[in-house]
Amino acid sequence: MRMGRLLTAAALAAATALTAVALAAAPAMAAGLTQVTGFGNNPTNLNMYIYVPARVAPRPALLVLVHYCGGSASGIFNGNGHDYVTAADRYGYIIVLPEATRDGHCFDVSTPAALTRNGGGDSTGIMSMVGYARSHYPIDPARIVVSGFSSGAMMTNVLAAQYPDVFTAASAFSGVPAGCFATTNGSLWNSQCSGGTVIKTAQQWGDQARAMYPGYTGAYPRMQVWHGTTDTTLAYPNFGEELKQWTNLRGLGQTPAFTDHPQSSWTRTRYGSTGTQATVEGISIAGVGHQLPMSGQIAYAIAFLGLDTGGDTTGSPTPGGTTALVGVASGRCLDVPGSNAANGTQPIIWDCHGTANQQWTISGPTIRALGKCLDAPLNGTAGVKAQLWDCSGATNQQWTLGADGSIRNAQSGLCLDVSGAGTANNTPVQLWTCTGAANQRWLRG
Repeated sequence: MRMGRLLTAAALAAATALTAVALAAAPAMAAGLTQVTGFGNNPTNLNMYIYVPARVAPRPALLVLVHYCGGSASGIFNGNGHDYVTAADRYGYIIVLPEATRDGHCFDVSTPAALTRNGGGDSTGIMSMVGYARSHYPIDPARIVVSGFSSGAMMTNVLAAQYPDVFTAASAFSGVPAGCFATTNGSLWNSQCSGGTVIKTAQQWGDQARAMYPGYTGAYPRMQVWHGTTDTTLAYPNFGEELKQWTNLRGLGQTPAFTDHPQSSWTRTRYGSTGTQATVEGISIAGVGHQLPMSGQIAYAIAFLGLDTGGDTTGSPTPGGTTALVGVASGRCLDVPGSNAANGTQPIIWDCHGTANQQWTISGPTIRALGKCLDAPLNGTAGVKAQLWDCSGATNQQWTLGADGSIRNAQSGLCLDVSGAGTANNTPVQLWTCTGAANQRWLRG
């Protein structure tokens, strides 16, 4: 049956609202985004697109990036998923972008076929795309991950539940637990789930996911879930239900091992391991509706998914780029405090907000903000502060981006380091012996 015939008028309006996270009209395919046909078993007639950056890592990760309801591969590629694309250019990973073709361009996460491993639903076609990528490129099997927005976030949960032997991590922006949207009448819309009234125990949610792959006894992927607290399209209670499901699947309790606020309106909880690649992580955004991801958020997902660890293909900084530099450990941005451009000002980390004192221009080997260069004092040793200074062209103002996201000073060989591995606002940035630790790794955001 066609999607438009399956939804009531109210449900169709709600499904249309799932497009709120995306906003670009369907443009022509961007350069480098390629359609693949004949990729394998495709029972629901999905389209497959793939992005292979100009320079691919020797053992690239694979990201499956799933669009929102009403969306398209090009819409997410050129729109609110584009930070994944620019990161692929840096780290050399490959992106597969499934595209729904039914009326409404929503993914089926409702019917029995969709909720069964190899059941003949959309997930079956998506896994054929994964198989195609693995057969044509030297994909690292330990770094096959999935992320999606809205309808794509619901599919992210389903794929991680059905194929835990394939995916190692997942990041879902504004989704629902795997199986929450289940229906028995052929409809692809479940008003009870969308309204946040499907409440179960952690064990019940875990069992519902395990039923999608009966007999499986291995580990399930690490999971990161995001939600706005005022979301009325896929209501906020779904956030807590997702956390119940994935903590249960990972054998964890419901009490967070770690809680912080990377930005003032965010609450981040981690379960199990507590580092950047936590076992399960939830991030709720106060006062925000169905409009995720927002600026800067994908940088956190990239770090969680491990997409930033496969090898930097850019070498030294790329000329002409202006970007935020986001600390992997803290999720906070490299910041010139008070926008003070005086010589000797020491950068800090601070909540990302996109203003000029957090925008760094990468020009040749230099990194600049507010008209000054990022500078390491001459003959500095480990522990010396990083600072702003008039640009001189000297080697103490030259930097190289490492394969692990480090920023290494050409004169001293030391790395840009968040002092004391701190994660709080106002923590200063210094030079330190390069260790590869998360407080020395930076994402362009």
